[in-house]
Amino acid sequence: MNTLQLTKKQDYTIVQLNRGKVNAINQEMVQELRQTFQELHNDRDVKGVILSGQPHYFSAGLDLIELIQYNETQIHDFFAEFGTLYQELTQFSKPFISAITGHSPAGGCVLAVTSDNRYMAAGDKYVIGLNEVAVNIQISQNLTEAYAFWMGEGLANRYILEGKLLSGNEAVSAGLVDALLPLEHVLGHAELKLQQYLKADQEIWINTKKKLRKHWLNKLDQNPKNSLKEAAALWWKPEIRAKMEAYVDSFTNKKKK
Repeated sequence: MNTLQLTKKQDYTIVQLNRGKVNAINQEMVQELRQTFQELHNDRDVKGVILSGQPHYFSAGLDLIELIQYNETQIHDFFAEFGTLYQELTQFSKPFISAITGHSPAGGCVLAVTSDNRYMAAGDKYVIGLNEVAVNIQISQNLTEAYAFWMGEGLANRYILEGKLLSGNEAVSAGLVDALLPLEHVLGHAELKLQQYLKADQEIWINTKKKLRKHWLNKLDQNPKNSLKEAAALWWKPEIRAKMEAYVDSFTNKKKK
């Protein structure tokens, strides 16, 4: 694995995003996440999973520096596979918790909202949210359903249209995050919650999770190519492309200084 680091405990696994300082999401990370979660789903010795990040960054979202270089076929393939990953994580039946170790905007939030619980590092500088509108990426219907599931439709609508990034306190108030903890305690707290879940009869727990998510899952477009086809198409809109290229140039220049 080039983008993930796995730590196996007695009856659960910690999957750490491990792609540079900010864990930007590219095709390779998406593929490795899909492969890993499929293997964990099939492994009877693994009863639950925690997804964590690097200190200060769960994930900064999509790697625009890499994605801007993809051709049209590669972009369509990327969005289709990213949409498939989202659906697979949403349907992951075992206990699944996100230990959000810092910033989690856009694509980072996409990963986090699929989990059963989200514990986030406390600190005014850390933000989380589906801010796709603000960064000129078309959000899918499937993602809007996730926000509405956790936050309620009214609040989800307002925040998505604003492209709002939420502070930790705002995220807790909205129901997007369960609790804020010191950065060094986030993972440990997630492990305690997972261990609590694993004390229950696993068949009953899994059946109950399925029932709780039934209405959410029934609303999902099961064809990933459909769910993110607008995002792939609008990626090439000239004015959007120009804004993305300007952003990438400015970010690249900052890194050179």
